[in-house]
Amino acid sequence: MRKMVECTACPRRCKLLEDQYGFCGIRWNFEGRLYLVSHGLAIAVAIDPIEKKPLYHFNPGSLVFSMSTTGCSWACQFCQNWDISQRKVIAGWKLPPELAVKLATAYGAQGMTYTYNEPIIFIEYAYDVGLLAKKYGLFNTMVTNGYMTEEAIDIVGKFIDAATVDLKGHGDREFARKFSMVYDTEPIFNALIELKKKGIFVEITDLVVPKYGDDLEKARKLARWIVENLGPETPVHFLRFHPDYQVTYLPSTPVNTLEKHIEVAKSEGLKHVYIGNVPGHHFENTYCANCGSTLIRRMGFDILEVNLRDDLRCPYCGYRANIAGKIHPMYKLERFVYVPLEAFTEFVHIKSNSIREFVLHGK
Repeated sequence: MRKMVECTACPRRCKLLEDQYGFCGIRWNFEGRLYLVSHGLAIAVAIDPIEKKPLYHFNPGSLVFSMSTTGCSWACQFCQNWDISQRKVIAGWKLPPELAVKLATAYGAQGMTYTYNEPIIFIEYAYDVGLLAKKYGLFNTMVTNGYMTEEAIDIVGKFIDAATVDLKGHGDREFARKFSMVYDTEPIFNALIELKKKGIFVEITDLVVPKYGDDLEKARKLARWIVENLGPETPVHFLRFHPDYQVTYLPSTPVNTLEKHIEVAKSEGLKHVYIGNVPGHHFENTYCANCGSTLIRRMGFDILEVNLRDDLRCPYCGYRANIAGKIHPMYKLERFVYVPLEAFTEFVHIKSNSIREFVLHGK
């Protein structure tokens, strides 16, 4: 009899028969037990500014060790990391948790970030890395689509300090159905509330897609929901879309469309709203929620100027900025660092006829 298992990582809750994979392509039923085939395999690794995630209000100026596996719980037609997320063959650098943390500390990172693809699908791997990272004084963050189960949220709550929740088209269900093969976005909003309850610092991004995901009334509805459920000082980033992967027929988002989204969000009470993917725009800066003074001035992922007291208060009105952690002086240095993994480990492709040997014996 073929033993079925149910995966509890994302709300798809894939029911897998023997030797079947989940939608993500990396979670596998072997002899009635669920395996994360990509545990210990990182397809992409880099040292990044935390602002790239983007996290503007959590340890600004810090360096993070970014890592990902292959696969994803979504199938976004416009994914800019499609060569990672939609990859059909499991592959990656052999990167056990010990080596990941060792490299992070050696290259001067203050934290870990699970990113580039959806970290919930490799949550067990991230968890093992994250617990070890904490022992070495590193924080843990993730960039997620927010499409996660209660079971996954419980794991996230044990090691993640901050999360960027990446909405598309204002989190609209019809948009998600059309472009991402996701049929219900309610789990994302439930997850946002639960992450907040667990004390995880949350920032939200919203990809504004011309024609299909740029409706101002839906943006207003989203902003209102955030104010009511997460608080008015929740940082929200409206991201400029650019054509990629299977959606090359749409133009980049007009900057004035993003600016209108900012106006709508502010009118609903949001205090920290940003425009992303438009380097040099003044809405990359952080302004005091009380008096409007410029607290952090940015250009792309770079911090140009910090105008805060040591206690993170506005120097003009004394209002405490909604910033978790501290300002890191690393922002004054080059913060994109190449990590030569080939010097430390090997890259492997897992062929379909060798998966069993790899999972059981690591080779």
